[in-house]
Amino acid sequence: MEIDIMPREQLGICAEGNLHSIYLMYNAEDNVEAQLRPCLASVAQYLYELTDQYADSAFNGFLAIGANYWDTLYPDERPALLRPFPAVQHHDLYAPAIEFDLFFHIRCDRYDVLHLVANEINQMLEGLVELVDEERGFRYMDSRDLTGFVDGTENPKGRQRQKVALVDEKEPLFQSGSYVHVQKYAHKLKTWHGLAQKEQEDIIGRTKQDDVEYAAHEKLPSSHIKRVNLKDEHGNSKEILRQSMPYGSLRQQGLMFISVCKTPTHFEAMLHSMVKGDEHGQSDRLMQFTQALTGSSFFAPSLDFLLGAAGER
Repeated sequence: MEIDIMPREQLGICAEGNLHSIYLMYNAEDNVEAQLRPCLASVAQYLYELTDQYADSAFNGFLAIGANYWDTLYPDERPALLRPFPAVQHHDLYAPAIEFDLFFHIRCDRYDVLHLVANEINQMLEGLVELVDEERGFRYMDSRDLTGFVDGTENPKGRQRQKVALVDEKEPLFQSGSYVHVQKYAHKLKTWHGLAQKEQEDIIGRTKQDDVEYAAHEKLPSSHIKRVNLKDEHGNSKEILRQSMPYGSLRQQGLMFISVCKTPTHFEAMLHSMVKGDEHGQSDRLMQFTQALTGSSFFAPSLDFLLGAAGER
């Protein structure tokens, strides 16, 4: 009797939250794909094994390949829905697309371990890629955004995280992979903190201190909750798993927004709803107090796909 073994997911995709994070964005040098494929497999295997080595500090991570670079790196097969980041603009609100070839997402409850691993990744990739952007994130208070509101309240729990985040058996080659969207938001905190708390709460659609969602009739059409909690034509929620964390220094600070999902359509619908708004043009008022600086689309394949593509499975 044959037993179907599900491909192993990269463990950082569905991991629970951490205290610290490092995000690395790279662009590949020309004509390095033959060397890069086994290199990425080695990095992915390394991250997978470190999950056990540093289990006491909840280490996890994953790597993802950019939508515009996928066909160069893996020309034979492509995830069915992988496409460039959906840049969108409406009046003075805009979400730009700035694509990268590779994204590395590592998190841990020990900052020193993350720093060590980031250096190891960089050394393993030496000569094949150029580091274009790096950010270091952190848990703020009790998992709050720098606006002061709890972030990720609507995230799926338990096994539902895998159901939301991972491609299923309908796409066998890419099963246990995930569509990833990353945006670096810079908050306009001086302006935000100038608002009365009640006005902030109306903009979000939740209370600030105890994180209680407004009743449906109390939510403004322009509230953040109203704009991102979407349903399909059958009344099912268009869920994503958020792996976002605050980042920054005194010069610039905000949110590294990271969506992982079994389909890119849920994120795309949310972004359109936030920027373009509803049929009456009611866009997300929170967008007036933060600015997306980047927008990138990736696919994080399973560990087994990465090893197989490198001839190591």
